[in-house]
Amino acid sequence: METTRCGVIAVVGRPNVGKSTLMNALVREHLSITSSKPQTTRHRVLGVITETVKNTPTQFIFVDTPGFQTKHSNALNKTMNRAVMTALADVHAVLWVVEQGKLTSADTRVLELCPQHVPLIAVVNKVDMLKDKGLVLPFLQKVADLRSFAAVVPLSAESALNLDALKEALSTTLPEQAFYYDEDMLTDRPEKFLAAERIREKLFRLVGDELPYTCTVVIDRFVIEEGRRMIHASILVDRASHKAMIIGKGGEKLKRIASEARQDMERLFDGSVHLETWVKVRGGWADNASVLQTLGYD
Repeated sequence: METTRCGVIAVVGRPNVGKSTLMNALVREHLSITSSKPQTTRHRVLGVITETVKNTPTQFIFVDTPGFQTKHSNALNKTMNRAVMTALADVHAVLWVVEQGKLTSADTRVLELCPQHVPLIAVVNKVDMLKDKGLVLPFLQKVADLRSFAAVVPLSAESALNLDALKEALSTTLPEQAFYYDEDMLTDRPEKFLAAERIREKLFRLVGDELPYTCTVVIDRFVIEEGRRMIHASILVDRASHKAMIIGKGGEKLKRIASEARQDMERLFDGSVHLETWVKVRGGWADNASVLQTLGYD
């Protein structure tokens, strides 16, 4: 039988180092939502790609994780940190992502969480944003001195720079074994989850810096009728002032959020989508563990 490699790879790091952008680039699909704001990723998201690397069919199973939270301790952030720890518990390799030129105590805190018994690759992201390229090598050495890494790979997830080098370095760390999933598998997350995430991404991107992080999206109805996805979604916020902020003058802000989310869903699902959205006030949901569980947080 043909030799194949397969493994689960956790993608970890502090908030805003580009973990979700990296996973999307690796699987060549906008799977994990992204924005410039912390806490965009709140769930573990699995992304699968199967391809031949160094003449060996290889299945990479990436697990995108929330940025590890060190400053806040409400129930939501505790849940997000638990998702990181769960992802690290049973993997074949870990990608620890840092931003070129920025090595903080939050970065090293995440590094300390990475298990010693599995291969660890340091991914230095956003190297294309550094004006003085002479600073790249000294920073790579600074990172390399922190721990015994299987590799230290500089790249740009945004521009897909040096991704092949990362895959080659990673492939050699994965065990020789049969694939876990069908070769055309992309994710284990259902469309209902992906729909909610598309709406939340537009909230983070379109409402602005004043967007309260105590908002989430719940899919109330998801059915397929004559090939068209009929989706009803509720945006939950903490206060009435947050509701007004999201709806906007004359409802224009909410209309734009829903329109852009629907367009993204149609591209992702490759089909027609009818989306209706409402904004509802549900105070204190982010600091209530039982409510978080009912809302689908791991």
